[in-house]
Amino acid sequence: MSTRVVIGAQWGDEGKGKIVDLLSDKADYVVRFQGGANAGHTLKFDDKKVVLHLIPSGIFNGNADCVIGNGVVIDPIALVEEIKGVEEMGFNLKGRFFISQTAHVILPYHKLLDQLKEKRRGGDAIGTTGRGIGPAYVSKVSRVGIRMVDLLDEDILRNKIDQNLKDINFALENLYKEPTLDTDDLIEELRDSIETLKPYICNTTALLHNAIKDEKPILLEGAQGTLLDVDHGTYPYVTSSSPTSGGACTGSGIPPSALTNIMGITKAYCTRVGNGPFPTELLGETGEELRKKGAEFGATTGRPRRCGWLDLVALKYVVQLNGMNEMTLTKMDVMDGFEEIKVCTSYKINGEETDVFPLSLEEVENIEPIYTTLPGWKNSIEGLTDWNKLPSTAQSYIRFIEEYLGVKFTVISTGPKRSQTIIL
Repeated sequence: MSTRVVIGAQWGDEGKGKIVDLLSDKADYVVRFQGGANAGHTLKFDDKKVVLHLIPSGIFNGNADCVIGNGVVIDPIALVEEIKGVEEMGFNLKGRFFISQTAHVILPYHKLLDQLKEKRRGGDAIGTTGRGIGPAYVSKVSRVGIRMVDLLDEDILRNKIDQNLKDINFALENLYKEPTLDTDDLIEELRDSIETLKPYICNTTALLHNAIKDEKPILLEGAQGTLLDVDHGTYPYVTSSSPTSGGACTGSGIPPSALTNIMGITKAYCTRVGNGPFPTELLGETGEELRKKGAEFGATTGRPRRCGWLDLVALKYVVQLNGMNEMTLTKMDVMDGFEEIKVCTSYKINGEETDVFPLSLEEVENIEPIYTTLPGWKNSIEGLTDWNKLPSTAQSYIRFIEEYLGVKFTVISTGPKRSQTIIL
């Protein structure tokens, strides 16, 4: 039995969806444990391109049961649209899709507040997707959240929305100068979605505990990346949940002792979406070349991603933080054609050199990256499935990263399709 968690080792967008899809044919359960519809996982197989936001990426490959865990915040309307899209592709969710009854619900007022707050911040905006993720987590930790189980009883749902709207409408009217909201209108907006989702809502913690007892293989799917973790990332330019191996346990109900494999996913370079520090960002032609070759545009928002060289200092911090014991390297093919490839191997902060990732925002913003330059390769490696067919300089690039991190790569992605993969 194995319980493997797949964790983003950068600022998200590392290609976790493809890897979860690839590994899911050997899993009995695939579990999404945090985040919401602000994350988009792009999958390519059988000449199809699919973007999932809430449904685990294991729905298409194999017969694994797919679970949305308690740590996810769920937009019922967005989830129903996603379910319909998957079913239209010929995949049946009945009997193999489960939603935690204790997952929290994103309501229309969360999305409205998200957008109004970002607008009010002006030039200090965090760069959220505007999908209500942060405000939903605020409701959760403020103990006024509405959970999926509350959708099963309209009287309970109505009472909770009534209570929440007292404060929300006061803020809308007096702070934001916006029209107030009505409970009946909100419930009516959600009614069809609630009816569709009711059969899937259950006690997923008990389901997963039974799977562990029966020694069934489980695959846990993270969204975003560790450097966006609300505790350990570049706060406040972070997401509102914990996309770490620790977050996998709290967001699913699986105990830490059950985790056997902690897989980190990193690109062969770095990207970041939204605002916040990015030590190795490339603002000139090289950054634009990486963006173009890597098709670096957000799966959820379409926003162009900021691009830069691989940051090994940050990556090692993430490996240590999560206890990663295996790694996957994605988008190796994007590095084709570079005569030289730089990797950041230390920082200079206030004149002092260090290989420790700082936790102070002010220090992160003042990082001067120190690079090691490695030779590139001319010929294309796109689609290769055999390690021995990689150019020697590509192999050396991978081995250099492994030696720095102290962790081996078990998967090398050479293209976006499921088949374009080297398994080591």
